[in-house]
Amino acid sequence: MDTVRLAYGETGLDLRVDPALTTVVTPRHHRATEAPREILRRALRAPVAGPPLRDRVRRGQTVAISACDGTRPQPRELMIPAILEELDGLVDLADVVVLVATGTHRGNSGAELRRMFGDEVVDSVRIVNHDARDRSSLTWMGEFGAGVPVWLNSEWVDADVCITTGFVEPHFFAGFSGGPKLVAPGLAALETVLVLHDARRIGDPRAAWGIVEGNPVHDDVRAIAAATGVTFGFDVVLDQDKQVVAAFGGDLLGMHAAAVRTAREVAMRPVPWLFDVVVTTNSGYPLDQNLYQAVKGMSAAYQVVKPGGVIVCAAECRDGFPDHGSYREVLASADSPAALFAEISAREVTVPDQWQVQIQARIQAECRVVMHTSHLSDAELATAHLEQTADVSATVAEALAAAGPDARLCVLPEGPQTIPYVEGTLR
Repeated sequence: MDTVRLAYGETGLDLRVDPALTTVVTPRHHRATEAPREILRRALRAPVAGPPLRDRVRRGQTVAISACDGTRPQPRELMIPAILEELDGLVDLADVVVLVATGTHRGNSGAELRRMFGDEVVDSVRIVNHDARDRSSLTWMGEFGAGVPVWLNSEWVDADVCITTGFVEPHFFAGFSGGPKLVAPGLAALETVLVLHDARRIGDPRAAWGIVEGNPVHDDVRAIAAATGVTFGFDVVLDQDKQVVAAFGGDLLGMHAAAVRTAREVAMRPVPWLFDVVVTTNSGYPLDQNLYQAVKGMSAAYQVVKPGGVIVCAAECRDGFPDHGSYREVLASADSPAALFAEISAREVTVPDQWQVQIQARIQAECRVVMHTSHLSDAELATAHLEQTADVSATVAEALAAAGPDARLCVLPEGPQTIPYVEGTLR
C-alpha cells in the first residue's frame, strides 16, 4: 500500500491506497517564486494590460482596496503592502481603506484580520468588513448584465481609486475566482448576490468549473465590474502550498483573462475515465473551515465520479456548517437531496445560500457522499443528508470492494485546487 497526504486543516491527513487501482491528480508543478515581493512589484509596475498603477493615481486621491475574506488563502500580507509601497508619496495612508470582500459571509474578527493582513497593515490603514445586509453602507448603482440590481459598498463607490486584489483558481459555478468577483459578489448587497446566484443561473450547465465566457454567473459579474469602474486589478496564482507562482496587474478584465490562462494550466488536469470512488478535500486550511466551503471539494470530485459512485470528502470544518447564514437551514428543509434539488431548481425567489445547497443536492442525488471532519458530529451531518467516517482509508477500501474487481479510485489531495475532467469535457 502507498500513502497519499491529503490537505486537511493545518496538519494534513494520510490516506492508504493500492497504487494499482489509484490515480492521484495534483496541480501541475510550477515552482513558486523565490522573490514574491519582486514578482508583485513587477505586476504593479509592468502590468499585462494598461499603464502602471502609479500612473493611474493622482496625489491626494482616496483609495479603496478590495481583498478576499478569511476563507480564501490570498497572500494579503504581501499584496496589500506592495500596493501601499507603490503609492507611497502619492496617497496618505489616512485616505486608504481596505475592504474585506465578504460577499454574504460573516465579517472577520480583529484577531483574524491580523492573521490575514499582518500587524503592519492592520496598524497602518483602516480595514472594514463589507456587510451585504447593511443597507446604510451600500449605494444603488443600477441594473447591469441580465437584469441584476446592483448595490455596492459605499466606501468603494465613493473612493477616487478602486483596486481589486485576489487570487485566481477554478470556481465551481463562476468559472474562475478573482478579478471582477472582488467587486460583485464580494462588495455587493445581499439582493445583488441573490440574483447572481439564483437557481436559473446556478442550474445552467455553463455555470461550471473553468468556464468564463458564456457562463451566466461570470458574464454578469464581469458586466457589473466593467460598468461600475475599477481603477486597477491585481491577482495572483498560487501553488498547492499557497505560495505565489505568478502575479498579474492592470486593467481588470484583461488582467484577469491573463491570470485565468495561467490558472487553467496549473489547476485543470485531464483523466482517462470516470471512477467508482473519488477522495477529495477542500484544500486544507483556510479553505476547509466549514461544510459550506467543502461543497467545492465535492464538486471537484463530482467531475470524475461514476453515476452512483462514492465521493469521500475530508474537510476539517472547524467553523462548523457554519452557524451564520442560511446554509444549514436550507439543507434541513427537505427530506432528501433529490427533493432539495427539485425544490430549489423550481424557485423564483432566491433564499440566501441556496446556491451551495443546490449544487450539493445535485451531487448527492447522483452519488453517495461521505464526509470526514473533526468538528461536526455524525448527527449534525445527518441533518445535511451526509454520512461521516472516522477512517477514510477503511471507507475507501470498503467502497472499492463493493464496486467490484475492476473498481478504480481517484484521489484529489488538494481538492478544488485541482479540477479533473475526462477527455477535455467538464460535467
